[in-house]
Amino acid sequence: MSHERPEPSGGRGDGGSTPTDPWRAGDAYDAYMGRWSRPLAREFTGWLRAPAAGHWLEFGCGTGALTAAILERCAPASVVACDPAEPFVAHARRSLGGDRASFVVADASGLPRRDGGFDAVVSGLVLNFVPEPARVLAAVRERLRPGGTAAACVWDYAEGMEFLRIFWDEAAALDPRAEALDEGRRFPLCREPALAALFGEAGFAGVETGAVEIETPFATFEDYWAPFLRGTGPAPGYVAGLDGPERDALRERLADRLRPGADGAIRLRARAWAVKGRTD
Repeated sequence: MSHERPEPSGGRGDGGSTPTDPWRAGDAYDAYMGRWSRPLAREFTGWLRAPAAGHWLEFGCGTGALTAAILERCAPASVVACDPAEPFVAHARRSLGGDRASFVVADASGLPRRDGGFDAVVSGLVLNFVPEPARVLAAVRERLRPGGTAAACVWDYAEGMEFLRIFWDEAAALDPRAEALDEGRRFPLCREPALAALFGEAGFAGVETGAVEIETPFATFEDYWAPFLRGTGPAPGYVAGLDGPERDALRERLADRLRPGADGAIRLRARAWAVKGRTD
């Protein structure tokens, strides 16, 4: 999202505001990752098994994929969703704002509060990009009521997100510099044991983890490739920095690797790791 804040602490991809992680536009994000965030959010909220009529706080809401799933599947009394990127908040507010959902621009250093605390504080696809996740979870605990639930999910960039795993493998085969940008290498929290340890060390009780998987079908190879050309996200940011011949060479390698079915579609899968715990 290229938040350009001194301490980015929640969002789809500031990763310390590095120049390789541009997240500039809600529409471009939706084309690249948002279309997969939505089905994942539905699976994640099902995994949570949250009671109805709760008061929720969501941080790093992005364009509102998880907010929409909470409203649709969890029967909340209210949802306060926040993100440090004003364009994303504006996008989500236009799509989802209403009586039960409100959206504010805020990062993890200034999470909204509620008298009596929230019943649930959640984040989707955010913790990988937070410079100090332990500090964020300390803030989350302060916002929860006694017995409240904290939960998060992150993409399994290391192994389980096939369309990005293939991209970075082929990029690194052409350009060794790409290895340093690979989210699977950069983000240790994309692994289940690291997530469980983070929540346990933050003092949450009854910590549970689980895999959440979705299909990621692409109608054609161009459907796969086009979002990498829009400059929003780590991999598209990398593509934007390539010259024409380098970009063409990467495209050819990917087209050769991604063999479509008889209908021209490319069918892949993506896995995220989910974690939850409760306050005492």
